[in-house]
Amino acid sequence: MLTSQPVGNDGSSAGDNTRGLRVVVFSSQKGGSGKTTLCGHLAVQAELTGCGPVALVDTDPQGSLAQWWNARSAEAPVFMKAQVDYLHEDLDQLERAGIRLVFIDTPPAVTDTIRRIVAFADMVVVPTKPSPHDLRAVGATVDIIDSQMKPLIFVVSDATPRARITSDTAIALSQHGTVAPVCIAHRTIYATSMIHGLTVVETQPGTAAALEVADLWNYIYARIDKPVGRATLGTGVYQKRAAFGRRKPTPSIAVAG
Repeated sequence: MLTSQPVGNDGSSAGDNTRGLRVVVFSSQKGGSGKTTLCGHLAVQAELTGCGPVALVDTDPQGSLAQWWNARSAEAPVFMKAQVDYLHEDLDQLERAGIRLVFIDTPPAVTDTIRRIVAFADMVVVPTKPSPHDLRAVGATVDIIDSQMKPLIFVVSDATPRARITSDTAIALSQHGTVAPVCIAHRTIYATSMIHGLTVVETQPGTAAALEVADLWNYIYARIDKPVGRATLGTGVYQKRAAFGRRKPTPSIAVAG
């Protein structure tokens, strides 16, 4: 296991695009969005497709991602025990170790911590369940990402395919940012595969669930270095998204599928 030690602040800025590695942050202010499950699955998929080496960083005090990783027998992806105060140094250490992709799981609700982590992101993935409660809660996450001027991709997760509420959720989210064309369906095998530190792409390759993960990763990976949800990124030109909770007309959300 890679471990980190505080080495002091060197004054370098967060989100340094000169790095050879890319940082994908998984964030949602709403608990139970499937953030940790998605983070683990996509990290393994990235390794299997040769996009790595991949490192996982768990910043959630609950440590769900760390517990899943500790149950794994496979050596990859690697795991780093990191502290938010020293995240810049931790990322430097990972880059020196040859890591190409870093996946960071974040805690729900802790706004200041999430903001500091998002500052290092090349891409922020926001899993959102198709429910009115989750849609109302996502505004706080979008505000944090916008404040750091980072690209985001919404992923509709734990969804019932072809249900009206699933499509309505994607439509509502699309008014505030890019929505992945691949949704993660409600399937128990996502959770059961993680019991022993695995993922569906390892336990049940070729299944619909494994194909969802593969397709979603291909979509995200193709966009890590491209502008997403804004006119341009890193050039000083920024188009602010419509804000959640500002009483802008949005499609109705049906409760029944």
